[in-house]
Amino acid sequence: MSILRSVLRGSGSYLPAQIVSNADLAKKIDTTDEWIVQRTGIRERRIAAEGETTATLGLKAAQAALADAGMDASEIDLIIVATATPDNTFPATATQIQAELGISHGAAFDLQAVCSGFVFGLATADKFLTSGAAKAALVIGAETFSRILDWEDRTTCVLFGDGAGAVVLTAEPGTGTLADRGVLTTHIRSDGRYANKLYVDGGPGSTKTVGFLRMEGREVFKHAVVNLAETVRHTFEETGLSGDDIDWFVPHQANRRIIDATAHKLGIGEERVVITVDRHGNTSAASIPLALAEAHADGRIKRGQLVLIEAMGGGFTWGSALIRW
Repeated sequence: MSILRSVLRGSGSYLPAQIVSNADLAKKIDTTDEWIVQRTGIRERRIAAEGETTATLGLKAAQAALADAGMDASEIDLIIVATATPDNTFPATATQIQAELGISHGAAFDLQAVCSGFVFGLATADKFLTSGAAKAALVIGAETFSRILDWEDRTTCVLFGDGAGAVVLTAEPGTGTLADRGVLTTHIRSDGRYANKLYVDGGPGSTKTVGFLRMEGREVFKHAVVNLAETVRHTFEETGLSGDDIDWFVPHQANRRIIDATAHKLGIGEERVVITVDRHGNTSAASIPLALAEAHADGRIKRGQLVLIEAMGGGFTWGSALIRW
């Protein structure tokens, strides 16, 4: 049976030049490098410079992904930007990137699922491509979380960083089997009962302000390990695969302890887990595409390999996707 698959043609990333180490933060707030590393695995993060915005970061990642794919921007007819830190209430950050790429056809829109945003964006693009509604898509995760942090709250400001990652997907014929290249399955979930566990305390419809990020860390950790393992188990049940079959596990980079606990639950050895949280911090929707781009660029992820991604974010939202590279 011939079907359409969303094949990943290229990936790219962009990180701001400014590196802020744990030692740098310790000069400003009551914390230490040891405290941060022990609890999160984070050693440093990137912070956007004056004049850098979510759109400028996303644009550079998109250009890198197009170059990696060997494609021209004019071939793209769908742009989805996953972000919780848009440059404006409107227009969408995606339309700003669309204009900078010189594209005036197709559709461009933002998607908000916080740290799960890239997985939700990939799942959405997959539906457009496999239905024939679009032929080529850019899915971008881009964030400037440093601008919604309370820099006096040591429990949150040490966790996050800025950056952007992107992938190019094209609709290609497949056989309908797990041997196909492309997105093989996606699962996305949300449960709004836990909104007060991880949220931003502002917005145009409530406070008329941007607000700051607030989090109950222990509660988020507890739900993350359970929810992430659950969504991946759905993937394994649907495909008949197990952790042994996965070549690379590329999780959302929020906390090294969450990553390790989830990989252990799924039976995936640490040698097959892509880790960037130590150098990037939590870049929310940008974390998975940043990690994918790094592991592809350095040769770890190779064509034909099975790549599993998963994430959980505020809302709560969570999801996973299985891709044959």
